[in-house]
Amino acid sequence: MHPKYWPTWLGIGLTFIPSLLPYSWILQLGRWLGRISYRVANDRVHVARVNLEKCFPELTQQEREALLKKNFESVGIGIMEVTIAWWWSTDRLEKIVSYKGLENLESDDGAILMVMHFTTIELAGRLITQRHSVDATYREHGNPVFEYVQRRLRHRFDPGSQLLRRRDVRGMLRSLKSGRTVWYSPDQDYGTKNGLFVPFFGIPAATITSTSRLAKAGRAKVIPMTVTRLPNAKGYEVRLHPALESIPSGDDYEDALHVNQFVEQRIREHPEQYMWLHRRFKNRPEGEADFYRE
Repeated sequence: MHPKYWPTWLGIGLTFIPSLLPYSWILQLGRWLGRISYRVANDRVHVARVNLEKCFPELTQQEREALLKKNFESVGIGIMEVTIAWWWSTDRLEKIVSYKGLENLESDDGAILMVMHFTTIELAGRLITQRHSVDATYREHGNPVFEYVQRRLRHRFDPGSQLLRRRDVRGMLRSLKSGRTVWYSPDQDYGTKNGLFVPFFGIPAATITSTSRLAKAGRAKVIPMTVTRLPNAKGYEVRLHPALESIPSGDDYEDALHVNQFVEQRIREHPEQYMWLHRRFKNRPEGEADFYRE
């Protein structure tokens, strides 16, 4: 409550205003925000453009640029969806979401909920907890107000959940062994200390091997989840995919490859909705140049 945090409280409070708008208006505001970002966020645009060049060489430059513009519109919508996740009532959300594959979580066994970094990721946490309690891994925020708000909101919508810091491996294993579901996102470049270079869109990419190791140590299954934004403001489809039965296989490389192949397949279904603005190929094998150096 220190006065230096009052502007933060004001900013959080102002996010309530767009949540009052009709859903189609919120989407349009997000598109405008994304178009502005495409014009001014030069560093992020460069990263996303390089990622698309590497992952979709079969497209023409004009086709990739059109995809890039759609992607930034999707990013802007994702930002506006935070207001939905924070402020919408359960009844209001239920009108624009459908669920498929929930039976894949109907088990007393622990489950690693493999969530990919699509632009719907902030809303995904809210949507799944309307059907199933999830222990979430997260990065602690440096601003104590944001930290307080994100914890309070999480427990508001999922009172039985635990918030686990992303490096709290023991906490994750405790949750898994007790039959809980743990949110986990392995599809970014987290370095090579706990990872291997594994093909992703045919390119060696630093990929963590923790997915299969957690599954083995926690005696848990790996269940991917995707949240797709439907066209024409029709809402969202939350899909719980069947468990990745081959994980853990005992071969970290093969398991990481299986994860990357699954992620790639889902991206190809809706490439404009993936978070291309992250440096997925940040770390390179020895001797390879930095992809993102202009």
